Amino acid sequence: MSLNLHLFRLFAAVARHGSFSRAADALHLSQPSVSKGVRDFEAQVGSRLLERRGPGGVSLTEAGGLLMRHATVLFAAERAAEEELAALRGLQRGSLSVGASTTVATYHLPPILGAFHKRHPEVELRLTSANTLQIAELLSARELDIALVEGPVDEPGIEVRPWRAEEMVLIAAPDHRLARAPAPISTGEIAREIVIVREPGSGTRDVALAALEAHQIVPRSVLEVGSTEAIKQIVAGGLGIAIVSAAAAADQIALGKLSVLQARDFAVRRTLTRLFLPARQPSAPAAAFDMLLDRAADEFGGTGKPWSG
Repeated sequence: MSLNLHLFRLFAAVARHGSFSRAADALHLSQPSVSKGVRDFEAQVGSRLLERRGPGGVSLTEAGGLLMRHATVLFAAERAAEEELAALRGLQRGSLSVGASTTVATYHLPPILGAFHKRHPEVELRLTSANTLQIAELLSARELDIALVEGPVDEPGIEVRPWRAEEMVLIAAPDHRLARAPAPISTGEIAREIVIVREPGSGTRDVALAALEAHQIVPRSVLEVGSTEAIKQIVAGGLGIAIVSAAAAADQIALGKLSVLQARDFAVRRTLTRLFLPARQPSAPAAAFDMLLDRAADEFGGTGKPWSG
């Protein structure tokens, strides 16, 4: 005998609500149709399932109790299947808005974005690159689904979780006097230079200035520049030195346009972080992207190298 699942659902609703009228209201059906459905279901299974208790109330018989135990499992599985299908549909269409501070967006996210697109080509991707402060503000306004930054964040309502570590390097032009000096150079030599930093609100700026302060280094002067790429070009041109992400400087170092300065007792590392709104449930695309971020952190988290996907 195959149970009629529609009738089974009517019976389960009456048993759960304890009356025909309340079940009918919950199902948006008329009470007579619910009563008839339960009678038909009882006829199908060959047992009385409900004891009618007036006015309109019911209680389960032994057979009814047995079926309700199965109903709980059956309809929970149905809801789980519906949720999984909804999640799958979410990965077959829809959009994902990713925001990241400049270094993360430029040097760490591209292979992860590529891997996500290969897995979920129907999801429309949007990437916003801005400084740490701006990314935090966009997340708070719920304009981003994913947010990653390179600087400290202390904003009410935002949860900060470590993502991966990154090495910072002190760079100069290859013909700069410090690049030609015997290594390691002293921190006093750094203080004699122009140090180029990012604009206020940048995580790279915050980390660089914090490192100088920690080593009690007061540069001869500080020059603010609005992007890491511009900083690299200015330093390569012979003006000043800078502290930047090792990943950001790797291409110019490999081409011989920048040199890494080894300074005594001067090692700078930072933690790239992920930002969350604690009460917000991630969409299916956001949850899938989070899994790729976890993989990237697990595989390369301690090296600062970009993930290959």
